[in-house]
Amino acid sequence: MTNAVVQELIDRSNRLGADPTTTNYAGGNTSAKGSETDPVTGRPVDLIWVKGSGGDLGTLTEKGLAVLRLDRMRALVDVYPGIEREDEMVAAFDFCLHGKGGAAPSIDTAMHGLVEADHVDHLHPDAGIAIATAADGEALTKEIFGDRVLWVPWRRPGFQLGLDIAAVKAANPQAIGVILGGHGITAWGATSEECERNSLDIIRTAQAYIDSRGAAEPFGPLRPGFEALPEDERRARAAALAPVIRGLASTDRRQVGHFTDSDVVLDFLSREKLAPLASLGTSCPDHFLRTKVAPLVLDLPATAPLDEAVARLKELHAAYREDYRAYYERHTGPDSPPMRGADPAIVLVPGVGMFSFGANKQTARVAGEFYVNAINVMRGAEAVSTYAPIPESEKFRIEYWALEEAKLQRMPKPKPLATRIAFVTGGGSGIGKAIAQRLAAEGACVVVADRDGDAAAAVAAELGSADVAVPVTVDVTDSEAVAAAIDAAALAFGGVDLVVNNAGLSISKPLLETTDADWDVQHDVMAKGSFLVSRAAAKAMLAQGMGGDIVYISSKNGVFAGPNNVAYGAAKADQAHQVRLLAAELGEHGIRVNGVNPDGVVRGSGIFAGGWGAQRAAVYGVPEEELGKFYAQRTLLKREVLPEHVAAAVFALTGGDLTHTTGLHIPVDAGVAAAFLR
Repeated sequence: MTNAVVQELIDRSNRLGADPTTTNYAGGNTSAKGSETDPVTGRPVDLIWVKGSGGDLGTLTEKGLAVLRLDRMRALVDVYPGIEREDEMVAAFDFCLHGKGGAAPSIDTAMHGLVEADHVDHLHPDAGIAIATAADGEALTKEIFGDRVLWVPWRRPGFQLGLDIAAVKAANPQAIGVILGGHGITAWGATSEECERNSLDIIRTAQAYIDSRGAAEPFGPLRPGFEALPEDERRARAAALAPVIRGLASTDRRQVGHFTDSDVVLDFLSREKLAPLASLGTSCPDHFLRTKVAPLVLDLPATAPLDEAVARLKELHAAYREDYRAYYERHTGPDSPPMRGADPAIVLVPGVGMFSFGANKQTARVAGEFYVNAINVMRGAEAVSTYAPIPESEKFRIEYWALEEAKLQRMPKPKPLATRIAFVTGGGSGIGKAIAQRLAAEGACVVVADRDGDAAAAVAAELGSADVAVPVTVDVTDSEAVAAAIDAAALAFGGVDLVVNNAGLSISKPLLETTDADWDVQHDVMAKGSFLVSRAAAKAMLAQGMGGDIVYISSKNGVFAGPNNVAYGAAKADQAHQVRLLAAELGEHGIRVNGVNPDGVVRGSGIFAGGWGAQRAAVYGVPEEELGKFYAQRTLLKREVLPEHVAAAVFALTGGDLTHTTGLHIPVDAGVAAAFLR
């Protein structure tokens, strides 16, 4: 049962973490001190509960708290070896844990444990960091707060910073908190309510000062030609650029993308000070660990021709990589980890918006959110002073910190399809739904495409948040609609890597009863639809330059000639040959094209439920509800084919083990000898 102190801490943390201007995702930490009965001695023991490493205040639960014995944690002061070896203290926290200890203690544990206050908040609010990164931040702190909030000069997070803050608190009993130079704020209180009130007091007072005393245009005047494009034009250009930029940002390792065109971003990109401020980079450690030392900024007006913008982005990317390597070499030492990659995490395109990148969609989105925080910080600092982030050498010390490297090494091994963006047509039901589910389970970001928008939305919602899957409504027979759907994938995730042509239907009739309309609709959806989707997707894949996979869900009927399905069988044969044709054409670009040939998938199939099942049951003279069993009995393995079996074949083709396979059709029919590939 959660005790009252812990519940108050969780509630306070969730409230503070709910507002991105108060603290960013996974940024900051909170704590509370209290006592519990020691299960060994039966006597009260003083404890501290503090948000653990890597957690998020907005979603914090009791499991995310580290629990330490306060006496043992404070006794570390007596064995502290000095600032040159302060990193060793993080391992020492493990010897202070109470019981199972909960989450891993973070580097900021000392800040909370050493300060003589029952409740402590350390936050990264935009307004607070604006004062913390102002060139005259110390003088501003005194002017804004008097002696209620004190200034602590920049120091890398760690045990010494905890000692510094504790000393300021002890020497200034009237103080409610501190501004941490280049970093953020720390506040305290005798009760959870008082601590939260003091945190918000610091943030709101700083923001009020900026609002009332700040310059009207802190980023300078508008730069002609760099204003935001109209929304439709802006998003069309973003969709065209996204695969190109994602490919560049994935030079060292494949990334997922996120696009932001909020008013905050577009205004910053349109101003005279964009380039000089962007080049200074961010300051708060949580910011630049996710956004890198500085963004890549396109230096062309919004109306520049698209091919010119693409060419310039490639030039700037090459220069960025050289500059990043030089930055690494300027500051690296004998104990520094190897360079992790020289590609930008943030790319700013005036008139269009911001592209952010990460190892998954959430990381890419959060990187963008952090850069929006950084824009707000720069605006505030420039409004009342001059933006002056921490020195480049200090940024390097944090980016390539041994403790940060250790945290990265502890991360779980990525799933096979991590960083892959999948586009599944007919994803709202049956085989397509099963494929979308399997690809998402294997780590892919999935665009669920279906003519039935409600069905697509339902499947996407089942798969998870928009960081995992998004729906698009598309008629695959409409080339403009298909192009728009691929654009939607680019705006959602940065591009597309894995396309599954699954959309289909079937009408079972003898030749003489098959109408022109029957023929046309089946060829439009399956033959033409697959062609249109493959063409649009290949364009994006070529722009990315990272290869890709196109998988056709064809049919054993593309090989096997059965009665009463001339239109369906011919359309499936068309799809089967598209696999071979496209494999031959796209192979030189690293794009593999393969097919899956299922036999009748009855259970969960939209096609069979839509009338095909009844028609085929009539052809074979069996009850419709027995059709699956009938199909199974005519196979060599005597097993019914289910949607998940087709999905497994798609994963086998795309999961990384068949890297040298293209132009192949995999039968998933439980063994139909007449459909053996020859």
